[in-house]
Formats: sequence, structure tokens, C-alpha cells
Amino acid sequence: CFSPVGDAFRERLRKFPSLITCTTIDWFSAWPEDALKNVAEEFLQEIDVAEKMKPSLAQMCVNMHSSVRDLSARFLSEARRHFYVTPTSYLELISSYKDLLKRKQVEVSTVRKRYEIGLEKLIATEESVEGMQKELILLQPQLIAAGLETEASMVVIAAETVEADKVKAVVAKEEAIASAEASKVKAVKDECDGDLAEAMPLLEAAVTALDTLTKNDITEVKGMKSPPAPVKLVMEAVCICKGLKAARIKDPASGKMVEDYWETSKKLLNESDFLDQLRAYDKDNIPPAIIQKIRPYVANPDFDPEKIKKASTAAFGLCSWVRAMEAYDRVAKVVAPKKAKLAQAEGEFNELMIGLTEKRATLKAVEDKLAALNAKLEEMMTKKAKLEFDVDMCGKKLVRAEKLIGGLGGEKERWKQVAAGLKKDYTNLTGDVLLCSGYIAYLGAFTLPYREEVLTEWVKLCEGKGIPCTNAFKLITVLGEPVQVRGWTIDGLPNDSFSIDNAIVMSKARRWPLIIDPQGQGNKWIRNMEKKNQLVVVKLTDGDFIRKLENSIQFGNPVLLENVGEELDPTLEPLLLKSVFKQGGAMCIRLGDSTVEYSDQFSFYITTKLRNPHYAPELCTKVSLLNFMITLDGLEDQLLGDVVRKERPDLEEAKDRLVVSISNDKKQLKDLEDKILKLLKESEGNILDDEVLINTLNNSKLTSGMISGRVKEAEETERNINITRETYRPAATRGSILYFVIADLALIGPMYQYSLTYFMKLFNLCIDNSEKSEDLTQRLTNLMTYTTLFIYVNVCRGLFEEHKLMFSFLLCTSIFRANETIEPREWNVFLRGTPLSFDPPAKTVDWLSDAVWKNVAYLEQDLNATLGGLTADMAASSALFRAWAEAESPFEAALPGDWDSKVSSFVKLSLVKVFKEEKVVASAQQYVGVELGKAFTEAPPWTLDDVFPDTKSRVPIIFILSTGADPTAMLQRFATKKGWTPGERLHICSLGQGQGPVAEALVAAGQKSGDWTCLLNCHLAKSWMLSLEKLVETMGQPSTPVHDDFRLWLSSMPAEIFPVLVLQNGIKLTNEPPKGVRANMKRTFNDITEEQWDSCSKPQPYKKLLFALATFHAVIQERRKFGPLGWNIRYEFNASDIECSMLTLKMFLEEQEQIPWAALVYVTGQINYGGRVTDGHDRRTLMTILTDPDGGPFNVGIMDENYRFSPSGKFYAPPEGDYNSYLEYFRSLPIVAEPEVFGLHANADITKDQQDTDLLLESILLTQGSASTGGGSSKEAVLAGVAKQIKEAIPPIFDLEIANFKYPVAYYESMNSVLCQELVRFNSLLVVIHASIGNFVLALKGLIVMTGDLDALGSAMYDGKIPKMWADKSYPSMKPLAAYVTELLKRIHMLQSWIDDGAPPMFWYTGFFFTHAFLTGVLQNYARKYKLPIDTVVFDFEALKASHDVTVKPEDGAYCNGMFLEGCQWNDEKMLLVESDPKVLYTDMPVFWFKPTTADKRDSFPHYMCPIYRTAERRGVLATTGHSSNFVINLTVPSDKPQNHWIKRGVAGLLSLSY
Repeated sequence: CFSPVGDAFRERLRKFPSLITCTTIDWFSAWPEDALKNVAEEFLQEIDVAEKMKPSLAQMCVNMHSSVRDLSARFLSEARRHFYVTPTSYLELISSYKDLLKRKQVEVSTVRKRYEIGLEKLIATEESVEGMQKELILLQPQLIAAGLETEASMVVIAAETVEADKVKAVVAKEEAIASAEASKVKAVKDECDGDLAEAMPLLEAAVTALDTLTKNDITEVKGMKSPPAPVKLVMEAVCICKGLKAARIKDPASGKMVEDYWETSKKLLNESDFLDQLRAYDKDNIPPAIIQKIRPYVANPDFDPEKIKKASTAAFGLCSWVRAMEAYDRVAKVVAPKKAKLAQAEGEFNELMIGLTEKRATLKAVEDKLAALNAKLEEMMTKKAKLEFDVDMCGKKLVRAEKLIGGLGGEKERWKQVAAGLKKDYTNLTGDVLLCSGYIAYLGAFTLPYREEVLTEWVKLCEGKGIPCTNAFKLITVLGEPVQVRGWTIDGLPNDSFSIDNAIVMSKARRWPLIIDPQGQGNKWIRNMEKKNQLVVVKLTDGDFIRKLENSIQFGNPVLLENVGEELDPTLEPLLLKSVFKQGGAMCIRLGDSTVEYSDQFSFYITTKLRNPHYAPELCTKVSLLNFMITLDGLEDQLLGDVVRKERPDLEEAKDRLVVSISNDKKQLKDLEDKILKLLKESEGNILDDEVLINTLNNSKLTSGMISGRVKEAEETERNINITRETYRPAATRGSILYFVIADLALIGPMYQYSLTYFMKLFNLCIDNSEKSEDLTQRLTNLMTYTTLFIYVNVCRGLFEEHKLMFSFLLCTSIFRANETIEPREWNVFLRGTPLSFDPPAKTVDWLSDAVWKNVAYLEQDLNATLGGLTADMAASSALFRAWAEAESPFEAALPGDWDSKVSSFVKLSLVKVFKEEKVVASAQQYVGVELGKAFTEAPPWTLDDVFPDTKSRVPIIFILSTGADPTAMLQRFATKKGWTPGERLHICSLGQGQGPVAEALVAAGQKSGDWTCLLNCHLAKSWMLSLEKLVETMGQPSTPVHDDFRLWLSSMPAEIFPVLVLQNGIKLTNEPPKGVRANMKRTFNDITEEQWDSCSKPQPYKKLLFALATFHAVIQERRKFGPLGWNIRYEFNASDIECSMLTLKMFLEEQEQIPWAALVYVTGQINYGGRVTDGHDRRTLMTILTDPDGGPFNVGIMDENYRFSPSGKFYAPPEGDYNSYLEYFRSLPIVAEPEVFGLHANADITKDQQDTDLLLESILLTQGSASTGGGSSKEAVLAGVAKQIKEAIPPIFDLEIANFKYPVAYYESMNSVLCQELVRFNSLLVVIHASIGNFVLALKGLIVMTGDLDALGSAMYDGKIPKMWADKSYPSMKPLAAYVTELLKRIHMLQSWIDDGAPPMFWYTGFFFTHAFLTGVLQNYARKYKLPIDTVVFDFEALKASHDVTVKPEDGAYCNGMFLEGCQWNDEKMLLVESDPKVLYTDMPVFWFKPTTADKRDSFPHYMCPIYRTAERRGVLATTGHSSNFVINLTVPSDKPQNHWIKRGVAGLLSLSY
């Protein structure tokens, strides 16, 4: 059984095709609604609700299941979070409903019954008071009469008692004598019995022994020819006891006659009643002579029964009998005289008792008379006592009634209301519990907005189906227990509805919870809550986690499994499924190979720190998935506590005390009320009869009253404290907003992980360090301003440059969205733009494109309250609006008319996005500057000196690397400066295979000694990352000894494998150049100390050239953002380049009298920076930028104070001054440098700005969730359509046989070979396309296996990209798939026309697969025609006017078209290169005549050596020629400007565009 979710099933099918070919696949699709309904109807038969409602409940279950299925799809598309709705979830819904409904019905009915019984008892007591008062009046006369009658009876009884006493004295005397005699008799009897007690056991044992003997035993003895001595000894004794004489026989040894009992014994044994004779033996009259003879035998040690038993079993029994007879005789002779004495004593006693009996009879008669009198008196006394009791009880009942009514009377009305409310609640349980069950079964994984939305829908459905439920349904109202919830919040549960609902779901769900807890709030709460129950905390990575789990299951300890990933250990499956079974009378569970006893007290919690885990359906069905991510309100409350604790510690301490006090008091109140109601319910009969109960109730009520008063007073105090605390809420709100912006950064990059603990530390630092003020408003302003800037600066240290503006923009907009300055509609339209379905009105402004008009019209419609009438004004003032839209900085320019005062800054930004989208980034930066301040538009550069004070021995410092960045040198310099010499106290280890143990040893040693450890390239040690996580976690524990001087430095490229725990708790630093020329130069100067600045003996040239070097470094780095226009290859120039150049500069100046320009230029340009440059044209650009007379930093003109680096004159080397004067100069520079600073055309910004805008908006959208998309065709249907179109469009392969026949190899026509070679190359591509498309169509139909290559093909086609398997056989192209296919068809058409009609007069240069072959063919034709060596022939180029006739083939060479210009344009009138028109990025090149000639005959004219590239990417593989594989040829293009001008412009020709 396989799950189709994810790639596992797909990969298995690819690896094991027999799974398809050798099995029958049975897809289990989602249950239809009929099946769902039938299941619900079947299961709901047992519940206690009206029969007519059960069908509606079943249908409601179906609707809930379907709605959550739709919700989960939307959850995925909008929030990019996975949740699977399965039949198991549906069964869980029904099972939870049955269990919860039964429990809640019992609970509510029990509580309601208690209140109702309490009310009944109160009402009955009130009604009985009047009757008790009347009864008391009637009982008084009866009580007096009963008293007189009782006194008369007592006189008679007294006289009779005197007579009875006299008789009793006589009888007592006689009884005393009789008792003395009886004692004597008893003493004699006891003595006899004692003596007999000695012999009787022996006698009984002997009889028992005889009973065990059988005839066989006797026969055995009898048959002995030579019996053993013990047997003969026993038989002698038996014969003596029987009085038999021994036979006289001759002793063989002595020859004398001796007595022998054996013969006698045999005769005795032969008697048939031998044993009966022994049983009937007269033991009471054994002759003394026999006893005299027997005693020596008994005294003989060999006559021991145990010894005899070894010889013979029969002899053993006979031996025991003989010993018993001797013992009995011995005792009987002692007892006989005593028995005689006993008989005499008993006779005397009997005579005495006859007289005593007569006297007793007389006494009885007297006593009976007296008893009758006493009985009558007792009756009278009882009657009197009853009357007294009734009178007393009646009075007491009245007092008790007053107590009861006085004590509980006030509760009567409240109890009535509560009972009525509970009755209503009981009715609503049918729907409320169903909603709760749906919440528990389905909604745990969803965030709050989704939960609220679906709950609202469910409530409406319930109302529509007539299912009773609460209108304003809340989970806490139905399932929450206030006292328990208060306890949870004290244990650390955030006090917001979302978190409380999560806790309720966790406590009521039947499955173990798996908590999505990136901030650790749930983990912290569980630890506090279960601490008293000896919580065991484990991780899957712990070596002994199974053993700990087994022990906890056995002893009932709760277990917290933390930091799990997206998969759990399979060993846990029985535990997740609660597969408990009975074995040996105990409940057990099987874990792995072990069977463990299962305690009912055991509980299991699982938490993950992953923000957005993707759990497979098979895991979702086994756990209760809970989204425990902290909410804005929950965090705000926590931060408010921190602010007040710092600002007003007295208030917060009082608040904390009150929370605990109120919680305890309310718990007591609840317990007392439960006790009162329980006592009232359990009382039987009249409640006023139970004084203990009344006193208990009264005491409980008094205590309850005292506590209630205390609670009211505490709550009033708490309200007053809260009012004061609320004044600090703006600061907490700001902090909460900031955290959520920071937390969302994790959606942008895997390294942007910040724990809540880390943030709260920063927030508390802000409270301590921000400026104090007595004025609360000013203090809050100071705190919020400081916190925002401090957090911004700290976080920016760990962000890449491309994300810093996005971060400040999100900070700004989040703050204004929270205070509703930015409305949700404004934010949504800014981010998501115009829907595809929007149909705009007719265009009224001609200069707008259709796309822009559509966006403007939608913006006006969507924000009509603000922008109503905009399009009408635009039509009326078209020129003014056009001027604004085409302004260089539209955000800073005023809108026409009064629109600038009408719209907010944010709406103006939205207008910029609509009119000039490429300017959004610059405008966003300006918007942030306006709203938050300029400090937020440019993150300040950091140094390790700035960062080090924030570091601690237990907190790792993480360098997040970008390509080419290496912080090692910077760290080594800093360590040396601090006294931690590299190699001695700074230990560096570059991670890789086998380096894990080395790194661990270095860290362990450093923690002891205080040395620093630096672990480089953590991203390369994937297998060691778990060890790193453990190491950092252990390091952070207070119990781990760590030297205060120790520091752990880590470096890593952005990587998913890097441990989140380390990132969240570490200090993150990015080591890349800042964004922008100004920021870059500031960063360079930030690394220069004032000592370095003043260290050269030639300060004027040194400072000028040092500044020039900083400018050069910034310019060449910032050119990278312009893509291929800046550099063909993106070189990672870094700090080491400028450091080397600065050292070289100082050295040359110190050593030479004059400035050695040539040496400086060569070392700086060709070596220090040029060493990285691999592309020849990039090297040309680099040297041009460095030395260009028009603004080159290392041009001799720099020594002139009027020398400028850019045409605008904003960038120049300031006059010599101190270090701070240069820093001040930087502040005057623009934040965003114009393209002219780089020598580029203004158009260069368009592509770069558009890319930046796209990146900014995409990044922001990643943090916001995407909008829901509508329906449409399935992926398979789309792919089938695309495949069909391509298959039908692409023609079959070329017939090479015909082509070779028509165009054979010819010496004077190399173009024939070029054509045939092109056909071969295109055929290779066409074969792959046809085969792959055909196989893909079959795979889509399931007729063949969808291989990895075919799957990749489908994915590429769906994304509109060129499939890799085609690209491997294709010419280079950057076009999307549709444009690629169109161009391919055009190329095929060109070749087919060539085959059909012959070589064209003008070649479409782009159409060649291998352009170099075409160029070689042209040169070869010329060389062979004029018999010249091929290596002497070169191209000369002539640009042709558009009017030139190209229909006739030239005599030599070839006409070529199809090329494009980037960075400039061609002027056909002037026949020169000129600047590009605004916003026009690419233009067509003229037709060029490629004229072969020899080098000495080339034309000489002002030109630009323009490189031609195959694609706009320009970058390629470096070939052996030293050129890129993308490079084709250098074209000499006429120009009236110097080469340097176009080189800096990045001008190049392209054969193929990217669209």
C-alpha cells in the first residue's frame, strides 16, 4: 500500500518498473459523499439525541469533511502549508463526537441536577419553617404530663427493687460457693487432659501408621529369610507387647541355646487379623511386666522410627505403635488417680448446683416483676425523652433553617439562572459538541483566520439544518474549564484564544499531539505543566530515547519528544496508534522488539521547531496536528509584561501575585460550590435533621463569602493595575509587530531563523538602553523608536544586501498596517496587482499602454474612496501626468493637481508601481525614508569590533557566506588585535569529510581553555550537522562548564541542512559588500582606521588614490547588479582585493618619488582585480573603468581638484582632509547611484530595476501568503495539450541523402559543407524532440513508465522552459519554450528554403546552429578563390544602409542580418552608433557585409570593436581561444565616440534575445 503524496511513490515506480508491470494498481480515491453519509448514519445510531435529528447530524458531518477538504486546498495555495483530510480524520470526527457528547451530556445533566436539587432543598426548607413553629406549641403540654406520670412509676419501682436486692444477695453467696467448686473441678480436669495430651498424638500417629500398612507390607516382612536387625528388633518388641514367648534355638556362633523371636514373629505375622489385633490392643490395661520389658527397647537408639523406616516401611509403622503403647501406658498410670478424684469432685458439685437452681428460680421471679416495672418506666421515659427531643429538635431545625436560608438564600436566584442556562446548554450540546469535534478532528493544523472562517460556516450550516448550537460558538465556552485554563496560563501558555483553543484540543483529542512550535512556546508550557509529574524530555537523536520511552510508559511519566523533523521513527508507530493489548492480566504495548507494560497515567507530547513542516497523510492520521505558532495578541501580552516589569516592577509583581491568588481563590470557590451542591444532593430525608451537614454548609458558605470578597477585591485591584499596564501597550504592540516581520524572514531564506527567546533578549535590551523620560508619552515614543532601529540594525547584520530594503519596507508597512494607516485593500492591491479577470473600461489616455491602463483603471476602482476620478483627471491633464510618470524619481515628484494632498504616501507608492514598476525599489526606499527615517534606508556597515560586545561564550557567531566571500582573514586580523593569535589561541578547522571529530575536539578544548574555535564551511558537512546541533545545545546549558573567553565562530553558505536551533540562538553576520556605491565606499572606509589613514608620508596623493581605489572597488562590484551589461561573468570581487591594492598603493608611494602610474595600474588592474577576470572582454572593461580619461580612478587627472568620476560631478575625490571629513562627504552622496556613475546608459536601470522590483515583491509575497487561484485544467491536461501542439508543429528530420546529393562537398563552395553539417546538428535535436514528445505522451497515458527524464521534460514544459534533454542537443537559447519552438521552426524553415531554393543572398545569421562554421566557410571560399593561406584571411565589416539591395549575393563574403544591439542603437542616417532611446533596451543591427580580406587591406575608420554573442546571457564556457563559448566575433561598428565610452556602456551585439 503506497501513498501517492510526495515523490516517494513516483521514485519507487521509476526504480522498480515491475511494480507496474507485475501488479494490478487499485487507486483508493476520496470517499464519495454517499459513503461518508452512510458511515455517519451508522455510527450515530447509538447517540442520545432525537431520532429526527440524526440524518441532519450525519449530513452535517459530511459537509464539515467536505468544507475542510476545500479549506486545506486553499490553505496550501495561500499559506503554502500542507494538511491532508483523510477518511481517518472523518472517523475521528464521529468517534470524538460520540465520546464527547456522552461525556458532556452526563457532565451537564449532573451539574444541572445538583443545582436543581439544591434549589428544591432551599424551597422545601423555606416552606417547612411555619409548620415547625406550630408543632412546637402543641408539644409543650404533652411534655409536662409525661413528666408527672414518670415520677409516680419511679416510687413503686424503688420499693420493689429493695426486695429483689435481698434475694439477689442470698443467691449471689450460693453462686460464689458453686463457682469455687467448679473451679476446683475444672483444675483437676485440665490436669488430666494435659497429661493425656502428651500421649494422644503418639497414639494417633501410631494408628495412622498402622492404617498405612497393607497386607503386601506384612507379606514383605514375613517373607524375609534373613531380616535386617532393625526389623527383628521391632518384631521382638511387638511379640513382647502381645505377651508371646520367644523360641529357643541354637546359636551358630557359640553353639549355645538362645531366645529368638523371629519364628514367633512369623507366626504372629501369618495371623490374618494381625493388624486388627494391634488396633484393638487394650492400651489401658497393659501388664506392668510387659511395660518393664518394652522400655529398654524404647530407650535403644536403634529403635528410632526414622532409622527403622530405612530398613522397612512395615517395620516403621510397627515401631511407632510400640512406642505409642509405652508412652500411653506411662501417662495413663499418672492420670488414673486424677480421674477418680475428678469423678468425686463432679458428684459434690452436682449436689450443690441442685440447691442453687431453686434459689435462682426465686430470684428470677422477683427480677421479672422488677423488669416489667422498669419496662413501663422506660416506655414513659422514652415518651418523655421523645417529647423533649422533638421540642429541642424543632427549635434546632428552626435555627438551622435560618442558617440555611440566610446562608444560601442569596444563591437561589443565581442557581435558578445557572440551572436554566445549563438546561439550554444541554439542548445546544447536540450542535456545540459536533462543532468541537470538528475543531478537534480537523482544525488543529490551521492558523486562526482559517479556523474562524470555517467555524462561522459550520455554525450557519447547523442553524440551517435545525441543529441546536450556540450562535457565538467558542471552543473554550463548551470544553474549557476556567480554573484549568487559568492554571495553564500560569504555567506559561500564551493568554490568547488561539493558544487556549490549542491547549483544549490537546487535552480532549484522542490522539497524541504533534505540535508545530517554531517559537518554543508550546514546549515551554508543556515543560512547566508536566514538571510536577516528572516529565521526561527526549529527542529522536538521543542514543537512549527508546529506553527512556519504555521506562516512562511503564511508570506513567509524561514524555516530551522535541525537535522532530518531517518523519518520525517507525518504532513509535504502535505508540502513536495506541496499540495496547492485554498480556498476563496487565495492559501492554510493543515497542520494537520489547513488550512494555502500559500505564494509564502515561502521556506523550511531540513538538517540532519547523515553521512549515510537510507531514505525509499517513502521519497526519496518527497524531493530532496542532499549529502552536504564537499569535500577535499572545506575544503582545508577553511583551507588555516585560515592559511593565522593567518600567513599573511594582505593578508587574503585584499583577503576578494577584493572578496566582485569584486563580487559587477561584479554584477554592469552585470546589466549595461543588461541595455545597454535592452535600445537598446526597442528603436524604429532611435536610434540617442533619446538623453536621447544616454546619458544614454554613461554614462552606462563610468561607465562600470571604473568598468571594477577596476575589472581588483582587479583581478590582487587577483591573486598576491593568488600566495602568495598558498605557504601555503601544510599546508591546510595536515589539510584537517587529517580531512577526523577523519571523517571516525564514520564508525568504533558510538562514534567516530567529528564536523568540533571542528576540525577547533584544527587546529587553531596548527597554534598558532606550532614553528614559518622566513623561510617559515621550518615554513610549523613545522606546518604540529605539526598539525599531535597534532591531533593524541587529537583524540587518545577518541579512544579504538584496533583502535589507525588503526588511525595512516590511517593518514600515507592518507598523502602518497595524495602526490602519495602510488599509488591507491598499496593501492587497499593491502586492497582487490587477486580477486577470478584470475588464477595464475604454482607454481615455493615449500615451498609456493597454497593460498600464488596465492597472490604473483597476487601482481607481479598488481604491475608489481615495482615487475616484483619477482617470478623468488624467484625461484632462494628460501632459502633466505623463511628465510625472516619466520623471526620474516619480515618488519624490509631486502629483499633478491636488492629488499629492489627497493620497497617502503608500497609495502614491502604488501609483508608482502602476505607472513605472521598475522604480518601485527606489520609491520604496524613499517611502521608508519618509515614514521611518533615513536611518532605515541604508543599513549601517558593521565591524567585528561592533559585534564582539554582543557575543557570549555560549552563543555561536555565524558568518552567512555569499559566493566568493571569505571572512577568515577579517577574523584572523580581529583575533590578533584582541590577543587571540591564529594557530595559538584561534583554531580554525575547515569542515569536510572526516573533520567532525577534529572540530569536536577543538570546541571541547576551547571551552576549557578559553581559546576561540572557527569551523568553516559547515554546509559541506551535512552528516555532522546533527552533532553540531547537539554541541551547541549542550554548550547553551548552564550545567555545561564553558570558559568565559571561549567563542565559537561558524561559517556556512545558505543551506537547508544547517541546524535551525543553532541559527535561532546564534548571532548571524553576512559577509558581502553592502548594496549601493555609497554604502560600499562607507564599508571600505569603515575598515580603515584613522592610523592607517594618516600613515603615509605622502598624504595628498595617498588619500586621493585611496579614495579613488574605494570608488573603483565600489563601482566594479555594483556593476554586477546590471547583469551582462555590467560583466559577462559575475565576479566575486571582495575585501581581500582592495586590501591588497591598498597595501600596494602605500608601498609604491613610499618607495617612489613620483607616482608610478603604470605599475599601480598594472598591479591593481591586471593582478589584484584582473586575476579574477577570465573573460577577455571583461578584462577590457575592467581596465577601461580603471584608467579611462573620462572619470577613471587611476587616471593622472585625479590629482586635479576639479576631476570628477561621473558626468554629473557628484562623485569625486574630496580635497585632502581628516578621516571624518571623508565620512561626512559620503553622507552627501545619493543612496542609489545613477547608471552614469558606472558609465552605463539610463536604460541599464530598467532591467536591473525591474528585476529588483520583482525580487522585492516576490519576497514580500513569500512572507504574506499567496492569493488563491481559480480553477483550470489539470497539469496533465495542460501538458497533453502542449505536447500535442509541439508534436504537430515540429517537422520531421531533414533528408540528409537528398541534401548531400544536391549539395556535395565542393572545393570552391564551402557553404555546401556548412549546410550539410547544420542539417546533421539539427537532425540530432529533432530526433530527441520527436522521441521525447512521443514517449511523454505515452507515459501520460500510462502506457510506459514515466522515467526521470520524461518527468523533467513535463515539468519544464509546464513551467514554459526548454527541457534539459533538448537543451543538451540544442543551440544555446534563453527563450521561454513557446518562443524557442517558434525560433526553431524559423531556423528549420531557413535551412529547408536553402535546400529547396539554394543558398540565400543574405544569411539570417541567428539561424545557424554553429555560427563559427559559417564564418569559417565564408573565409575558406575567399581563400580558395584567391589562393590565399587561410590563416592570413580576416573579416572586414561594412554596415549597409536599410536601402541597400541585398537580394543579390555579393561577389565575396556574405550579407548577414538578424543581429541585435544592446546598450545603444544604430542610426541609419548617420551610419553611426548612438545612444539608446529611453526605455528601449534592444534594437536591430543593420545588415552587415562580412567581407573577407587580408589584415593589411582592412579599412581604417573610427569604430567600436563590438563583441557579438549568441545569447543575451553573454556568459559561456571558456574556450581554448581564450573567448567564451557564447562569443562569436568582434564586429567593427562605425562610431564617433571613443571606444571607452561604449565599453563602459557594455554595448554588445546579440544573435538571440531572451523573449
